[in-house]
Amino acid sequence: MLFHEATLADGRVRDVRIEGESIAEVGTGLETDGKTIDADGKLLLPGMIDAHVHFREPGFPHKETWETGSRSAAAGGVTTVFDQPNTDPATVDADGYERKAELARPSIVDYAINGGVTADWKPAEILAKPLGALGELFLADSTGEMGIDTDRFEEAVERAAAADVPVTVHAEDATRFDRSVTDRTDADAWSAYRTPEAEIRAIEHACRVANDLGSSVHIAHTSTPEGVDTASAAGVTCEATPHHLFLSRADLEDLGTLGRMNPPLRSETRRKGMFRRLADGEVDIVATDHAPHTLEEKDADIWDAPSGVPGVETALPLLLEAARNDRLGYERVRDVTARNVADIFGLERKGHIEAGMDADLVLVDPDDPTPIRGETLHSKCEWTPFEGRNGVFPELTAVRGTVVFRDGTFTDAPGRNVRR
Repeated sequence: MLFHEATLADGRVRDVRIEGESIAEVGTGLETDGKTIDADGKLLLPGMIDAHVHFREPGFPHKETWETGSRSAAAGGVTTVFDQPNTDPATVDADGYERKAELARPSIVDYAINGGVTADWKPAEILAKPLGALGELFLADSTGEMGIDTDRFEEAVERAAAADVPVTVHAEDATRFDRSVTDRTDADAWSAYRTPEAEIRAIEHACRVANDLGSSVHIAHTSTPEGVDTASAAGVTCEATPHHLFLSRADLEDLGTLGRMNPPLRSETRRKGMFRRLADGEVDIVATDHAPHTLEEKDADIWDAPSGVPGVETALPLLLEAARNDRLGYERVRDVTARNVADIFGLERKGHIEAGMDADLVLVDPDDPTPIRGETLHSKCEWTPFEGRNGVFPELTAVRGTVVFRDGTFTDAPGRNVRR
């Protein structure tokens, strides 16, 4: 297969020749015995690697399955996902890992399965390299269903450092939540409750522990400019989500409980600060924290509605639309969605359009935006917090040389566990 005269993120026009699962050659005037795709005037990107999704199996298939989640990913230009462990049962031991690996077989995109830490986790199993769980431990410092206390947090980071396993941290310190607002019923109450200080102080703590123990730590879904600055100063990588980059507390009147997530939406001033740091290079990667719930589940008061929003299908289109409007460069979009992710998490064959790399590719018309509509997306939850905004969606998505999505049609090619 040959992509003929595609424009790469750096502006070069090149032919990209595919042989089997790999990129065989990048150059000009290339020939192929296989199919040729006319990419003149189109943008060719490495597939997005989404380092933070919740595909909900096992335990919650009514919200999402590996089949629906991976199709949504492919339709949004995502070719690899990292699934987080807070399913039912949680992925905290070898049995949980293998059960999820079996459920992941219908995935049409590549994937990693992350292990987690709870009171009954089995570190010897979840950190064992033969198991394949070489991905990130999902740690929440004193918060939520996967929350752990400070002592266990430090123990887990120390064990991960000894096993040379990177740690992804959900950084919120519940002791800094503002309980004086719990009698409020407006949609903004959740943002008022889970304060920016709760995140900032938890990131400071995580960075200190990482540097003290020599562990590779990555901060998940950073929502405050101060958190980004803290991580950057400590040499710790961080991610931002599309909802913290494109939405703020100013949107909550319209979103209602559809805008509840952890960490919550921040002020418009902080949102702008996050976007500046994305554009300037301080935010290392964009990951979606794709966490779908049904509309029926979200139809509750602000204290009872579940936290989380879908995002795996709209992240790259939103970033490409920002680039189309000169708010970002296309090279920056490439880096935060593919190159940097592959480099941070050690995916040596992904994230780059170069000879010898996996042929994970996304072809888009950069001048063809489309309004985002929940009813046309492919997630099982069938809604989006970005309803009505423009996105630049892929025409074609290929995973290891196989076209898995093109012009609204899917191919059921098997995804692969990238950690095995």
